[in-house]
Amino acid sequence: MFKDEEDLLRRIRDPRIKMVDLRFCNLFGGWHHLTLPASRVDEHMLKRGEAFDGSSVPGYAKLEAGDMALKPDWSTAFEDPFCTLPTISVICSVVEADTGKPCARDPRGICLKAEEYLRTTGIGTHSLWGPELEFYVFDSVDHGGETNFAQYRIDSEEAVWNAGQPDRKHLGYTIPRGGGYHACPPMDRLAELRSEAVQILEQIGVPVRYHHHEVGGPGQCEIEPMMGPILKMGDAIMLIKYVVKMVADRHGKTATFMPKPLYGEAGSGLHFHQHFFKGKEPVWFDPNGYAGLSTVAQAYIAGLLDHGNSLLGITNPSTNSFKRLVPGFEAPVNLFYSLGNRSAAIRVPKYAVDPDEKRMEFRPPDATCNGYLAMAAMLMAGIDGIQRRLDPKPMGYGPIDENIFKWTDEQRATIKPLPDSLMSALRALAADHDYLLAGDVFPKDLIDVWLARKMAEARVIQSRPHPHEFTLYYSV
Repeated sequence: MFKDEEDLLRRIRDPRIKMVDLRFCNLFGGWHHLTLPASRVDEHMLKRGEAFDGSSVPGYAKLEAGDMALKPDWSTAFEDPFCTLPTISVICSVVEADTGKPCARDPRGICLKAEEYLRTTGIGTHSLWGPELEFYVFDSVDHGGETNFAQYRIDSEEAVWNAGQPDRKHLGYTIPRGGGYHACPPMDRLAELRSEAVQILEQIGVPVRYHHHEVGGPGQCEIEPMMGPILKMGDAIMLIKYVVKMVADRHGKTATFMPKPLYGEAGSGLHFHQHFFKGKEPVWFDPNGYAGLSTVAQAYIAGLLDHGNSLLGITNPSTNSFKRLVPGFEAPVNLFYSLGNRSAAIRVPKYAVDPDEKRMEFRPPDATCNGYLAMAAMLMAGIDGIQRRLDPKPMGYGPIDENIFKWTDEQRATIKPLPDSLMSALRALAADHDYLLAGDVFPKDLIDVWLARKMAEARVIQSRPHPHEFTLYYSV
């Protein structure tokens, strides 16, 4: 990595470096890039940025006001291991081309504004985040659709569905359905691929806590970075997705962070561990509180749960998201919190016992979200809960330390459910988003653009015949 901007420029001026790749994130979480010859990059360019057409990037600007600029963040720069020509890649913030002011819809900028809003409230000085990224690695994926057909076909060398096939050489090492959690080689055929991805991530500045095989038998994996500041973790999410996809492609495989690619197997989430500090003081710890949580932490939790339905419009912004949030797959379906209970929307880890480690994990999100916006939205919801001095217990949010799936229907009816569709979550967001607008963190027009785009996606899926509908209804 680089010590400062001058150190980065020295490397760029090295004759061996041929290109500089500028990376930036659109409003909906997709990555884009613009590549410059290294000879074009100087102090002026790093300070002012490189102009580009923002009107062509989903969610940024209108056609008549599209001129924007990419301002590199030198602290994110790395030599890209996937480029044939030696290339420095750097993540950029999006700014206005004429003034250099941050673009109001730039996800990185919104992340920073949420953190600044936390400071202005006096509640804390900084937050720390720990995303857990789950994903599948497949050997082949074929999908498509037209007026007269819709299909997808997935294959994995780990999948039990290939057992007994005469053209497949398995040697008996397939993983049973739902039996992949912490599977060991030779059943875990992806361990070396994950290790390669983690080695690259550490080289480019993303410290990793661990990696392992996840529950899903046909190739589900997890990589968890070390906890860090909100912006750094937003960047880490983008880099992990990039590196995993590129390493999989290098090995002739394909990786997806889609929440529910397989029917009857575990879905992939993007859980967020989170807490904050006031200077060096851990605001969330109280040895006399439930699970060691302070009243501030419990109010933060109540804020997340109280705004839970609308939050999912940002943290789970795909129709596929809600195919994961169903009973039976360790995915939450209800708004409550608990100590160590993985069926809860918010889990307080039992192992986090030291004051500096005391935190909670918000489990509903998945990687179809824009990580920058998702963390900013969660922080704003939690701050709102603190400012309103919410108490989760009288609000019906727990704590609940029981297996609710063993409860009677009458008992379960006392718990508020999560939305069961993207359209439900978006309607909740349309009705409940004032907490996001506090401190001008989220612009109102961003919410409007987000809702319009995502509601259109939901309507497209709603209007398409599903292949299983032919099984159910064709012969009616």
